[in-house]
Amino acid sequence: MRTALFTLLLGLMPPYLFAQAESCRALEHHGKQVEAQACYTKLSQSTDPFTSAEGFLGRGLYDEANEQFRTAVRLQPKSAPIRTEWGRLFLEHYQPGDAAKLFEEALEIDPNYGPAYLELAHIAADRFDKSAIDLANQALQHDPKLFQAHELLAFVALEDDDPKLAADEANKALSLSNDALDGMSVLASMDWLSGKPDSECMNRILKIDPHYGEAYATGAHFFEINRRYEEAIRFYRKALELNPDLWPARNELGINLMRLADLTGAREELVRCYNAHRSSPQTRNALLFLDTVKDYETFRTEHAAIVLNRKEAGLLRPYIEPEVERAILTYERKYKMKLPGPVRLEVYPNHDDFVVRTLGLPGQGGLLGVTFGLVVAMDSPSARPEGECNWASTLWHEMSHVYVLTATHNLVPRWFTEGLAVHEEGAVSPDWGDRLTPDIVSALQKKQLLPVVELDRGFVRPQYATQVLVSYFEAGKICDYIVERWGNDAIIGMIHSYADRKTTADAIEANLRETPAAFDKDFAAWLDRKTGNTVRHFDDWKKGMKSAYADLQKGDKEGALRDGLSVRDYYPLYVGTASDYELIVEAYLGKNDRLSAIRELERYRAAGGTNTDTLKKLATLESENGMTKEAVITLTKLNYLYPEDPEIHQLLGPILLAQHDTNGSIREDRALVALNPPDPASSHYQLAMALRAAHRLNEAKDEVLLALEAAPGFKPAQQLLLELSQ
Repeated sequence: MRTALFTLLLGLMPPYLFAQAESCRALEHHGKQVEAQACYTKLSQSTDPFTSAEGFLGRGLYDEANEQFRTAVRLQPKSAPIRTEWGRLFLEHYQPGDAAKLFEEALEIDPNYGPAYLELAHIAADRFDKSAIDLANQALQHDPKLFQAHELLAFVALEDDDPKLAADEANKALSLSNDALDGMSVLASMDWLSGKPDSECMNRILKIDPHYGEAYATGAHFFEINRRYEEAIRFYRKALELNPDLWPARNELGINLMRLADLTGAREELVRCYNAHRSSPQTRNALLFLDTVKDYETFRTEHAAIVLNRKEAGLLRPYIEPEVERAILTYERKYKMKLPGPVRLEVYPNHDDFVVRTLGLPGQGGLLGVTFGLVVAMDSPSARPEGECNWASTLWHEMSHVYVLTATHNLVPRWFTEGLAVHEEGAVSPDWGDRLTPDIVSALQKKQLLPVVELDRGFVRPQYATQVLVSYFEAGKICDYIVERWGNDAIIGMIHSYADRKTTADAIEANLRETPAAFDKDFAAWLDRKTGNTVRHFDDWKKGMKSAYADLQKGDKEGALRDGLSVRDYYPLYVGTASDYELIVEAYLGKNDRLSAIRELERYRAAGGTNTDTLKKLATLESENGMTKEAVITLTKLNYLYPEDPEIHQLLGPILLAQHDTNGSIREDRALVALNPPDPASSHYQLAMALRAAHRLNEAKDEVLLALEAAPGFKPAQQLLLELSQ
């Protein structure tokens, strides 16, 4: 949300020039765009560089304005208003870093200058940074009449899903200025979000400024952060109907069209921004991304369209297609509904491409998948370091969003849809879902979980570094608790409640028959039974682990084993770096106790361990000790974690063939071939053997010929070709 500051510049320019600047802003504020531009043109012709800069800024001529501001600062280096207005230029031109520097310099000159605090608050709000609230309040402390600060506080409160506070702040802004259009925009957005399309506040805005598209853009923003992307697109279009030169809205329209896979429409809007020199970094990144769509291929199943990069489609398609269909059929039964159309699943081997596709900016490291209605985009396992991305777990998580968002018409709060998706991961496989990490244990020790009715705050505007991670865990456990105590029908009931625009408090009381306060108390007791042992012994566990690893470093394997076993059950869900399991396994193997090592590694696997080297060690030990069924379980998990590893398929294919699972063996051998292994002859030969077992003799012969093409003297392939020919 951007608001032009009507800064008082008396003393910095003659009164008549100040009156001219004020009159230009007043004309613009009341929708008289032609007159306002004529006024700004006159200002830009002033011999005073600051006045001229304001004129050029009003006309959108940033280069000219920048030069005049530079001159003005040179002439008046101790002017906080000049630096603040110059910073606003950079902010309008999508350069928040440069803008912040100027606002901070303004405050060094005058620590009491309220407008500079307000502009810093805008920058923080754009980043969903909690400091936005403190900065806006500081602006009001130094300038109580700065109604724009109340407008910003109203905007942030509505983002935090606190409509009462949002209304209070918007009304405070209106009590200071009848023309607080952004305050009215927040009130109008509250009407639109609650299903009231005809807002009296919007009617009031249009009477003041018939071209104030910013109001609809504000409404679009709130639809967007509530995952109501189709409505967001409609409102961005309404904003542009009122003001076609509202470039921030056009940028956002393009990004949202891209999210819903309207790539042609997205490109059209984004190119318009680029050609007008009004493109944001998101726009430029999105246009670069759209140039790569030719590298992708679409495969259609009964219920989905799967978009894969050509370079890894041969490897991933045999795994992803059946997993998508299995998820859809499972959720149809579980949620008792059918989707209105096919799901579009896009899988990206480059993480920055995935993030640009979904958010518009690269560098957002934590995301694995994002859902926009029936469109799902996610990282390929190759987009992440080995073992960091369980693609199947991510897929089931996002597919849950597809159903819940569709069933509720996108009216579900973030905590519930995220928590339910985490729950569903664990329902498919107990070793999936969110782990009880040390950061979460620390938050439990500090009692940092939020009440259920406030849990959305932990996702939207976190108060500490790991709060989003903690909120995912808490939301997932809440849904586990609901299903365990009330059954899956209670979850379905809450979905229906949200579809009927009920609050979380109403949904809990209607479906769980208790108040939110009672629910919080009962949930806390349930969670303590699940995690309390770890929380209470966390410090003991850390001390024991430190001692055990010190023993191991000294070569005292018996001491390491003793110390590791003594604390393992304090924190059995820790499977991160330098876990107790890995230490104990190393000690067992040092004693040549392979069976004990296998048992410990299987505990690691069951607890959700994802280190691929550790799991490959387990699969090898299981296979060498004749535990082929267990080896298949381990290797299948490795396929979910990192199918790009040829060794996994090389091990799994022959085991499945020996178990007469010819289709599974063929899938693994084809994956091995798709990875271009260093020994192509053996890989094609292995695939040929599986195809022969499936009585697909012509295909088997083709693979043998490819093996001999790679290694003409490969005797096993020569023998197999002879047998197939006969």
